Amino acid sequence: MNPDDSLLIGELARRAGVAASALRFYEAQGLIAGGRSAGGRRHYPRHVLRRVAFIRAAQAVGLDLTQIRAALDSLPNGRTPSPEDWALLAASWQQLLDARIAALTALRDRLSACIGCGCLSFKSCALYNPQDAAAARGAGPRYLLGDRPGSLPQA
Repeated sequence: MNPDDSLLIGELARRAGVAASALRFYEAQGLIAGGRSAGGRRHYPRHVLRRVAFIRAAQAVGLDLTQIRAALDSLPNGRTPSPEDWALLAASWQQLLDARIAALTALRDRLSACIGCGCLSFKSCALYNPQDAAAARGAGPRYLLGDRPGSLPQA
């Protein structure tokens, strides 16, 4: 890699809007790759700036690093996503985003009501979750996870 065509880690961090430690982490996870100068300083090809932007966008969507790595690994020769790649990957995330929007909408709509957590401390829980019936569905805030008050436990 020609050092004139690369960015030092500090410059990449500044331009990408991430900490240098995040870049080192991404590199350790195999999400980006760079090189070292003769003096041991990390430097990266300029295209890594777009790759970091892709990683940050995927994280904003809610993908974990395993999913991001799989998306990047799906690209030929480990290249940076092209506009066409981005369109295909973004379309594949549509269902994930729709599910998250639905979950957030349910959370917003039920935030002041019983969430089926098993606490039985609110007066309304005695109405919505008598004797902690939601616990038969499993741990956690059952009604926010999609269970309906009064529904039968799963077999």
